[in-house]
Amino acid sequence: MKHGSPDGTHRVLEPLGVLPQGAWKIDNTMAIWDNEILIDVSALNIDAASFTQIKTEAGGDVGRVAAIVRSIVDRRGKHHNPVTGSGGMLIGSVRAIGPALVGKIDLQVGDKIATLVSLSLTPLRIDEIIQIHLERDQIEIRGQAILFETGLYAKLPADIPEKTALAILDVAGAPAQTARLVKAGDTVVVIGGGGKSGTLCVYEAKKRAGPSGCVIGVSPFEADCQRMQELGWADHALQVDATNALALMEAVAAVTDGKLADVVINCVNLPNTEMGSILCAREHGKIYFFSMATSFTAAALGAEGVGKDVEMIVGNGYATGHAEFALGLLRENARLRQLFEERYV
Repeated sequence: MKHGSPDGTHRVLEPLGVLPQGAWKIDNTMAIWDNEILIDVSALNIDAASFTQIKTEAGGDVGRVAAIVRSIVDRRGKHHNPVTGSGGMLIGSVRAIGPALVGKIDLQVGDKIATLVSLSLTPLRIDEIIQIHLERDQIEIRGQAILFETGLYAKLPADIPEKTALAILDVAGAPAQTARLVKAGDTVVVIGGGGKSGTLCVYEAKKRAGPSGCVIGVSPFEADCQRMQELGWADHALQVDATNALALMEAVAAVTDGKLADVVINCVNLPNTEMGSILCAREHGKIYFFSMATSFTAAALGAEGVGKDVEMIVGNGYATGHAEFALGLLRENARLRQLFEERYV
């Protein structure tokens, strides 16, 4: 049995010399190298930006969605959306562990896990698409995947339903980074505050900002704003299209007496919200672009163009301990858990 690169470069087919995430195509044959883990996959959680793009391309037709997903995996050996550049993550059970890893990791054959690395770098084979859940960005499949030696994973908890855990772990980095960024008394704007990652960020931001702070959730949808108001973690729920940068800035200015936000967290799954994020942040404020729909070129040049000195943070989906942190939010708040179990089970 061959020994592979810990980062999986031995799987790269084209172009050579890059890591699996940046590759156009990788080897998705399921004969493992001695430092790989073979997973029997039961479900994919497609990145929100990617799934939105696929649904739009498919016109909302489930059959077309399935065909597009299969086409991506067949062509690239992984689920790496060529339009958005993003992937998602998966859950499944451990089928085999390479001998070089035995005793070095806390996994055994049969363990149920969620991968915490992107599908955009994960060798994947889809044998059958069983069911597509358009409303929650999840696809039940029968297939297999490879986790590299450096690949992150989390064992699925026994006390949280699998589909709920999948939904939470897919966005675990967002609330963990929010906890790092928000301090007591801050004014925080969460763009896309009615969505999956946005809801977790609104909740965590309220905890961190405390009674002296202010949390503002933003969504273009009335139902999202109503839900944010009912949950009570957002001090203001603004129904604004974040692609309209001036409208967003004016709405935030109106509820902050013109002071704008100390921290802006962007969780939307559509492009062209960079300038809205920048304009509603105060001078020297911070912006965390969690969304994979973000153009970092547009953000950097946009801030320069309006003379705004803000700290812009790339949406790294990984933070130390982020999986357990995110699952812990469900355990500590029954209302948050109920919301996610109703929407993702």
